[in-house]
Amino acid sequence: MSPTFTLDDIPPDEIYVLDTETTGLDGAPMDLVLDIGICKVSLREGTVEDWYSSVLGYDVEWWDDRLLNSWIFQNSDLTVDDIAFARKSAMQVIDEVRRLLKGKNVTTYNTVYDLGKFLYQEPWSMRGWFNECTDIMKAATPVCKVPSTRGYSDYQYPRLEVAYEKITEGDPAGLHGKQDHRALSDARAASWVMIQMFKDGTYRP
Repeated sequence: MSPTFTLDDIPPDEIYVLDTETTGLDGAPMDLVLDIGICKVSLREGTVEDWYSSVLGYDVEWWDDRLLNSWIFQNSDLTVDDIAFARKSAMQVIDEVRRLLKGKNVTTYNTVYDLGKFLYQEPWSMRGWFNECTDIMKAATPVCKVPSTRGYSDYQYPRLEVAYEKITEGDPAGLHGKQDHRALSDARAASWVMIQMFKDGTYRP
C-alpha cells in the first residue's frame, strides 16, 4: 500500500526569505525601511540564492535627529549618505519588491516586525500580496531554548546570530562569527537556519 501524503508534508518548491533594516522599532509610518534583502530558498534541495538587495533612497534633508542617528547607522556599514545618494528611490524599490514577491511564499526572521510593522503597512501595502510562511524566529525559539530574562516560564525569542550559531552547521552564510546587520546578509543567515531546522524536522512552512 502506497503512503498517503498531505499538502502539509510537501514543502513549497521555493520560499523567499527577506530581511529589512530600518530607522527604528516603531514601524511605519514613524519609521522607514532603509535596506531590504531577499533570498530564494529551496527546502527540498537545501539551497540558498541571493535574489534581491537594495538600499532605499530618501531625501534626508528633512530628517530629524532621531532618523539621522538611527541604530542601524551606528551598528552597520550603512550610512546616511548611502540613503541620500542611493541608486533607487524608496518608491522604486517598493514597486520592484511588490512585483517580485506577488504570489510567492514568503517569510522572515520575525514576521511581526518585517511584515506586520512595515511591508503590510503603507506605502508597501502588501498584506494578502503573498503567502506568509512560518516565522523562522518563532520556530527557532523552542530549539534554541534561550532562558527568559523576565522571569517567564517560556523561552525568549533568540536573536538571529544566536539561532544561527546554535542551529546551523559550519558557517554556510559566511558570517565569520559576526552579524553585519545588513539586510541581504541577515536574510541569508535566516535562510540557512530555516533549512537546517527543516532537515531536523523542527520547521514546517
